Amino acid sequence: MAILNKIRQKTVVLILVIALALFAFILSSLFDNKDALFNKSPNVVATINGKDISREAFMARVEAQNNPNATQTQIMNQVYNAEVREAVMQSQFDKLGLTVGREQMRDLLKTNLASSPQFFNADGIFDENVLNNYIANLKETSPVAYRQWINYENQVSSGALQQNYINMVKAATTATLAEGALSHKLEGDKVDIKYVYVPFTTIADSTVTVSKSEINAYIKENKTKYDVEASRNLQYVKFEEVASVEDENAIQGELIKLIQNREEYVDGKNQMVAGFAEMNVENAEAYVNANSDAEIKYQDKFVYKSSLPRALQDSISNLNVGNVYGPYKDGQTFKITKLLEKRQLADSIQSSHILIPFVGSQAATAETTKTKEEAKATADSIFKLVKNNKTKYAEVANEINTDGSKGKDGSIGWTRLTTYNPLGFDPDFANFLFFNDKGSIDVVLTKFGYHIIRIDDKKNVDTAYKVATIERKIEPSVKTEDDIFRNASNFEVALDGKDFLDVAKENNLKVNPVTSVKELDENIPGVGAERPIVRWAFEEDTKVGNTKRFETKDGYVIVQVTAKNEAGLMNVEDASVTALPEIRKQKKAKMIKDRVNATTLEDFAAAENQQVRTALAINMKNPTVSGVGLEPIVVGHAFGLNEGETSGLIAGTKGVFMVQPTKKTPAVELENYQSFANQVSSEKLNAVNTRLYNALKEAADIEDNRAKTVQ
Repeated sequence: MAILNKIRQKTVVLILVIALALFAFILSSLFDNKDALFNKSPNVVATINGKDISREAFMARVEAQNNPNATQTQIMNQVYNAEVREAVMQSQFDKLGLTVGREQMRDLLKTNLASSPQFFNADGIFDENVLNNYIANLKETSPVAYRQWINYENQVSSGALQQNYINMVKAATTATLAEGALSHKLEGDKVDIKYVYVPFTTIADSTVTVSKSEINAYIKENKTKYDVEASRNLQYVKFEEVASVEDENAIQGELIKLIQNREEYVDGKNQMVAGFAEMNVENAEAYVNANSDAEIKYQDKFVYKSSLPRALQDSISNLNVGNVYGPYKDGQTFKITKLLEKRQLADSIQSSHILIPFVGSQAATAETTKTKEEAKATADSIFKLVKNNKTKYAEVANEINTDGSKGKDGSIGWTRLTTYNPLGFDPDFANFLFFNDKGSIDVVLTKFGYHIIRIDDKKNVDTAYKVATIERKIEPSVKTEDDIFRNASNFEVALDGKDFLDVAKENNLKVNPVTSVKELDENIPGVGAERPIVRWAFEEDTKVGNTKRFETKDGYVIVQVTAKNEAGLMNVEDASVTALPEIRKQKKAKMIKDRVNATTLEDFAAAENQQVRTALAINMKNPTVSGVGLEPIVVGHAFGLNEGETSGLIAGTKGVFMVQPTKKTPAVELENYQSFANQVSSEKLNAVNTRLYNALKEAADIEDNRAKTVQ
């Protein structure tokens, strides 16, 4: 009881202790999640001018993209750039109260969809009522399709608003006559000069020392040039899964066994299996498909010599029919090739056809009613009528054909031998064309229906070859893959507590350095698109010196972080690439100026073993000195001097100069400068197209959280 009484007396203290404990727990959670502490929702991909882009909406737009040639990161970046553009521009529209009204949207849709047949009426003309019915039907029957339509309308609206905004800016963009006069003056004022030029290259770079402190000072003086994002420096060793010599020899050995007849254990007993050399033409497709890699199929076609592997054209074309060549290496495969047939075939064939489809054929339409038998009877009947009558042939073709040959007398035009391929061109049609003579005409059944085919012309007859090729990809064996995995693992283990470069050198492994990897980068030079590596390098727990193994599409890489570069000014090592040459120029200019005490061109030329040169008709619009190049500072000095007056020593872009104007010719005065004002106006209008959005984006308040939310 005494204890309980004491507890009751200390109730306030207990409540205070519990409250402090809860407060400490909450603070700990907040500091563990800094984004939450500073009100940064992990669900916000970016904030542009106060507008949040949610992760859900962003990823929905990403998933709606259909670009099989782009990586996921590339698609995300494309969508992000589009979202930023829309948000930046929308903030401008909102300020000005710009909107797309119903009438304008109707006109926009009419313009965009005017050539879409699904919105045509019975007369083949775009009909707004058809469009309205289409939209109403979507709304009633398919919420998903209706949302897609709304997204389409929003895209049309956004594009129209942007164009309206650009047009408004252009309408306010003009040039005054004074600007035209200035443009004329910059181009028309001319000066002839004499000059002496001492190139910076006359002083060897090795004689000019530049300290880190000087580079650091240069960086601070040129902050905008050296302001960079946060980045990481990496180095890695690559273990590629590539076939060994033993693997290649094994693949060749397997192909060699296929050539001759061989004994194999089949169905519980030894049996003789026909080799590739004994295989007949009829079995070519099955034999090749059974013995090649799964995705490689037999190609039933004739080709000319030029289509055979370049280095082996003579070897294969000179084979006797039935003979086999190989194994031979072709790119990343080994092959054996058998010559099946040789024929004299025309390179190009001109033909015509009359097509009678039947129900079930690929050319059948809703109006097709003939059965296969009825279509054959019709084709035979027409054949008798048109066989020897080209005029009648043309009349019938124009009347009944429904493909592109209608109205062209049934003409298909020229077909090249390279298109003779059953995978793309109907084989039955092709067989008739290529294996019959000019003038031949007959009824031919294809997957499209019954054709009455006529061969109108043939040209460029040459020897064509049909070959069967068994093909095996050059890939590492399981043993090789195991060895590569073991080597990568051994290297990773050996790194424990040791220097990355030393361990790599001990194992004769090449170390690949990578600098300035940004947080949203995807590609690692020499490795390819590997976002996991970039994400790991930027994780808070990843320290300089940490290593990790990553599996790539062609093996493994062991990666080490060698430096963390925070956002701000570039470090001295990275900046030195561009800073060093500029600092050297400054130092060389001072060295030349300090060692010369000359006031005339002749003295300066003599002191530096140079010549006095001339440059004529220089203007300020294109400040180029002949024999040197673009030198705006030097040209500016020349225009600032009187005729005959000699400048001091001038540090230019490529060296140190001394100049003397010999003749100054002012621009011819004009009565009216409107044409030049028009040129300036045109330049400004072009700049609107290329610079307007970038200027708005630069002025916008953009917070990019992709690295923390979606990457």
